[in-house]
Formats: sequence, structure tokens, C-alpha cells
Amino acid sequence: MDNVTDCVDKGIDVDVIFLDLAKAFDKVSHTRLINKVRAHGIQGLIGNWIENCLKGRKQRVCIRAAGSAWIDVISGVPQGSVLGPILFLIFVNDLDCGVINWLLKFADDTKLFGKLQSELDRACLQQDLQRLLDWSREWQIEFNVEKCKVMHIGGTNRNYGYHMDQKKLEVVEEEKDLGVLITNDLKASQQCTAACNKANRVLGMMNRTIVYKSKEVLLNLYKSLVRPHVEYCTPVWSPCYQKDKTLIERVQHRFTRMIPGFSKLPYCET
Repeated sequence: MDNVTDCVDKGIDVDVIFLDLAKAFDKVSHTRLINKVRAHGIQGLIGNWIENCLKGRKQRVCIRAAGSAWIDVISGVPQGSVLGPILFLIFVNDLDCGVINWLLKFADDTKLFGKLQSELDRACLQQDLQRLLDWSREWQIEFNVEKCKVMHIGGTNRNYGYHMDQKKLEVVEEEKDLGVLITNDLKASQQCTAACNKANRVLGMMNRTIVYKSKEVLLNLYKSLVRPHVEYCTPVWSPCYQKDKTLIERVQHRFTRMIPGFSKLPYCET
């Protein structure tokens, strides 16, 4: 979102379109994926190994003692693996070909955004949406238009409407992107509140269920279960308002009071 904030700092309005690929990992054609892998220069033993990993798979459905017939698996990348997302990125690598505005890709999470200074900029963004639709139809990976959303950023934004497949995109003021809550004012207050709520729920669970509350046990639990919620992607949403910093600090303050012998100590000494 750095380009977005740079534009807003300069007084330029920005529209961000959050795109959703419907069942993207399941619809990747093995034949087309192998062709793209080869086109990227992955040949020889590695190329053959990837091809053998994808081809020759079969699946069936079993319910209790009954099972369906075996069928060939001709699409989809292995999920829950390191190889799966890499293969998917290779498949969608040319998604931005011909796209004029900024396009960010992270696995199946895709965002299109552009600055708006005239009606021409809006038309250009709409044309990019059409190019993405054309690509999805050519490569047989459809966009879930119902889940595609647009966010208008900027104090003078004219809130243009956008369409995909003759359907108007929903306008949102906040959207969760890769686990971070993004708002149209680009402030981190709601993300701070959401992160602190999750952290406090885990602290409450620890306080109710852990009987042996030694400092070592609680500290290890805090580092592994609580801190990830308030430290996740902090370079992106690191708060600048004192009220947000205080809210996050209260999580640690609450934890220190859970440790035996620390509840009555001043917070600065813990």
C-alpha cells in the first residue's frame, strides 16, 4: 500500500479493487500449468519431477463403507505444501500483462489500484478490470464477482462505480487484506482494536485454564500465543496515535498482572 499512501499524501485520490479468484487453487489446469512451467525455463529433471507430481493422480469419495469410482485429477495444485503456491504463482504470473494500473499479487489475493485525477483515469481502471476478466476466461479461472470489492481513498474522491461481468462492485470502507484490516482513511485504529481483542481473548483463556501459573510457563505461552496477534505485520499498520499505542500496551500490562507476585508491582518495574 506504499504507492497508495504516497498518492494520498500528495492529495491524489486512489481507488483500490480487491479481487477474489473463485476456488483458484482447485481450477488450475495441469496441462496448461505444465506448459507455463516449461515456458518459464524449468526443464530437465526438475520440470519432469513437477510434471510427474501433478499427473497420474486419482481421487474418489468414501462415505462409511461405500465409495465412488476413481476419477483422474486433471486440475488443482497441491495445497498445504510449499510447491503449491509456487506453482500457482507461475500460473498467474502473466495476469498483469497489458494492465496499466498497479496490480499486486500474493497467491490468490489480488489487488488492482490506481490514482484518480480525471474521468479518463477511471475509464483506464475499468479497462484493466476487463483485461483481467478476459485473462480469467482464457485460462479458465473465474473471478468471484460477488466477493470483489472497491474502496475509495482520498478526501475528494468522486466514488466512481466499477463493473465486472456486468455486475456493479460492492463499495466498502474497510476490508481485511492478508490478515490486516485496511480502512479508507488508512488509519490503524480498527486494526489495533481487532488485534488487541484477539490477544485479550487468548489471555482470558490462559487465565481460566492454566492452573500452574509460574513465570516461565506464562511467559512461554505469552510469546507463542499472544504476541503474534499484536505483532503481526506491524511494519504495515504500526500505530501512530497515542490512544492506539496505549491500547496495545494494555495487553502486556494485563499479562504482567497474571504472574504471581507481579500483580501489585508498578507496571514500570515489571
